[in-house]
Amino acid sequence: MILLNRLGTLAAGGLTDQQLAEALARKAGESLLKIQSAVLRAGEGREPAGLGAEGDRKSQEYLRKALARTRPQDSVLSEEAADDPRRLSAKRVWIIDPLDGTREFSEGRRDWGVHVALWSGGNLTAGAVALPRLGLVCGAPAQPPARSTGRKIRLAVSRSRPPRIAETVAAHLGAELIPMGSAGYKVCAVASGEVDGYLHDGGQYEWDSAAPVVVARSAGLHVSRLDGTAPRYNQPDPYLPDLLVCRPELRDRLLETIKRARLSEAAARKTGD
Repeated sequence: MILLNRLGTLAAGGLTDQQLAEALARKAGESLLKIQSAVLRAGEGREPAGLGAEGDRKSQEYLRKALARTRPQDSVLSEEAADDPRRLSAKRVWIIDPLDGTREFSEGRRDWGVHVALWSGGNLTAGAVALPRLGLVCGAPAQPPARSTGRKIRLAVSRSRPPRIAETVAAHLGAELIPMGSAGYKVCAVASGEVDGYLHDGGQYEWDSAAPVVVARSAGLHVSRLDGTAPRYNQPDPYLPDLLVCRPELRDRLLETIKRARLSEAAARKTGD
């Protein structure tokens, strides 16, 4: 994966929201990397029981304390904490996933990350994805490099639950599906040019996509739900099951193919009834 952004030494204070998001993601990622490396060495490469739970817990605790110290007036929505309904009336809400890709983390893989994003005034205004095994923090990357002419479209999908619609879309476009772990890892792969798009359908929440969406938009990528509408954050129900991130020149082609695939699936279900 191409280098997107390396964060230097954390300044003592006066950080912007974007700088803070990057700093927190980096620091949490460094702690997780130490946990993963130590436990895997002790287990001689075997997947240790409880590694993912330990990573979730320790990263959540670090981010909770760090945000309480640096942004005490802000609310927080996290995968690893009880939802506080007061966030719905808050002006600023940090949306975090302390460890995205828990399975990959537990298996000793590299495609896991830390997501830190800020919602403010109805929009995502800052965000970063740390990929500790790559030594990267993806925050405000440059636009992805140009695609090679004639190359197959490459779409990142979940390695644990690839959506059926992705297989249908790939068949129509002659595209190649590339299984990857964390949603943040996939989006950073699109931003770096490693793949051309990321398609997901089912089983995600706001914390899975908030920080990756900030990274994608900063890179000039197309971001939408599978129906083409913009994803919305800090909603009463944080369930946000589908997402499309892709190079802008592929937007119309992918959305049209997705629409046709959904219509075909709906017709097939109706016929089955």
